[in-house]
Amino acid sequence: MMGGGMRGGRGFMTEEEKANAPKVTKSLLKRVFSYLIPYKGQMGLVVVCILLSALLSTLPSILTGRMIDEGLIAGNLPVLVRLILLSLGVTLGANLIGVGQSYLNTWIAQHITYDMRCQMFRHLQRMSQRFFTSTNQGEIITRMTGDISGVESVITNTFTSILSNVCTLVVAVVAMYQKNWILATIGILVVPLFAIPTRKAGRTRWTLTREAQACNDEINGILNETMSVSGQTLVKLFTREDYEFGRYQEASQRMIRLNIKERLAGRWFMVVVSTFASIGPLLLYLVGGILMMRYNAALTVGDITVLVTLLGRMYGPVNQLLNLQVDWMRSMAMFSRIFDYFDMPVEIQNPEHPVTPKEQNGAVRFEHVDFSYDGSRKILEDVSFELKPGRSIAIVGPSGSGKSTLVNLIPRLYDVSAGTVYFDGEDVRKLDLNFLRGNIGVVTQDTYLFNGTIRENLLYAMPDATEEELLAACEQANVLDFLERQEKGLDTVVGNRGLKLSGGEKQRLSIARALLKDPSLLIFDEATSALDSISESKIQAAIDPLIQTRTAILIAHRLSTILEADEILVLKDGGIAERGTHEELVKAGGVYTELYETQFKPKGITGETD
Repeated sequence: MMGGGMRGGRGFMTEEEKANAPKVTKSLLKRVFSYLIPYKGQMGLVVVCILLSALLSTLPSILTGRMIDEGLIAGNLPVLVRLILLSLGVTLGANLIGVGQSYLNTWIAQHITYDMRCQMFRHLQRMSQRFFTSTNQGEIITRMTGDISGVESVITNTFTSILSNVCTLVVAVVAMYQKNWILATIGILVVPLFAIPTRKAGRTRWTLTREAQACNDEINGILNETMSVSGQTLVKLFTREDYEFGRYQEASQRMIRLNIKERLAGRWFMVVVSTFASIGPLLLYLVGGILMMRYNAALTVGDITVLVTLLGRMYGPVNQLLNLQVDWMRSMAMFSRIFDYFDMPVEIQNPEHPVTPKEQNGAVRFEHVDFSYDGSRKILEDVSFELKPGRSIAIVGPSGSGKSTLVNLIPRLYDVSAGTVYFDGEDVRKLDLNFLRGNIGVVTQDTYLFNGTIRENLLYAMPDATEEELLAACEQANVLDFLERQEKGLDTVVGNRGLKLSGGEKQRLSIARALLKDPSLLIFDEATSALDSISESKIQAAIDPLIQTRTAILIAHRLSTILEADEILVLKDGGIAERGTHEELVKAGGVYTELYETQFKPKGITGETD
């Protein structure tokens, strides 16, 4: 009895849940149940198990009446023993069927969550860079883990609970009416008397629990703020010890009052539930006794006992079904959140009929390109330039001028708002995405390495690369000397995000990884800006030979990185303000000259080139 009541105490929706409750439509239900269709055979077995379990679980109650009438009152020991053994066997059978049902429920739930996780992961992989830069990472993980994991609970608890409770009630009602329709009717009319106070008492406890939790959060907040090193320093420097103690004392006193109310509410809850739970059986005994004694009805003590037992079996299912709306709405809200992600449009899609360039040399051309992240403020405006095969371009400019945005348009991490980006003579929007991105190698400032070995990180670019190819790429990236100093060589573990390596070592490995793709275009996006001068010189020693033999784009704040480029583009306010060689731009006295005077010259680098 108490278990059902406690569930009722949690069966209330918060104000936030009520405000965000989804509209349950036919299309939503159809979509939810579409995930069950592949497992309809297993679901059919679950329904059969539930029906059998409900029938078998009712039999011991009926057999109890026969034990009393035919065994105990009749004084027939063999009959009593047979009925006891039969009841035991039926109970065992019902439990075994319950185990089978649980296995099927879990099997179906696990496979459906697997299907949804794979569908979600595949869908998120196709989302554009805009989605990942504008969406909180924690929210994405919650959708992938918390919400989809909650589907298992919906299938194993909510859906099957509906079937199980309905079946239990139907079987119990039918069995009661077979015994005596008068007592059965009285018992059914009494059931709501139990459920109504249960819900009211549960709602009171739920409100008090939420208030106590809020108070507890406040106390934890005070402790976190004042017990930390920084917090304690601040408290002492401003002599606020008494003030903070007062805050803590007041919150703790409120917590005491709420805890006392909750405990007393719990006691009253138990009194109310126990009282109303006993009304039904007492009424059945009273009316049953009157029928037997005054009207000589065809009732036995066993019959009344059976009716009382069956009535007790109805309390839990009725209470759960009364609270079903809350569980159902929470389940639908969870599915709605999942479907919201599934319905997000894929911004960057492969063309229906992709083309392949006749020549693959990494040539790039921008024609009157505009770009905006939000559709209002332009990041790039009317950008046009051409990078011919085997040549290199350096892109410089103040922070926020659009340098990284510009190169992100080439592999279609974003699509242009206007104009066209060409790669190997074709509009990038017409090219196969795998072909396009497979022919572009990008090295960024924020180097990301997986928590594994150097070999595993390099093979990410080319899974079937041989040992010789790995070492050749490392030699080109000027990282071979570092490998030779490692006891395990390529099998050295780099740690989470490469934390066991220095910034320069990670960057050179990133270059080696990009080279393994053998791309026709190399892009270096601030590849040395966060490194010390020694690491920078090693990175530069790796980059310089590469840009002499490959088509390349370099973005850098440091002059040493761009001196080897064939041409320099100067971006300002989203447009190309100047272009030319280093010497030409320094003499021009424009934006580049200002950058040179403020960023490059103080570092002790002259404008002279070899």
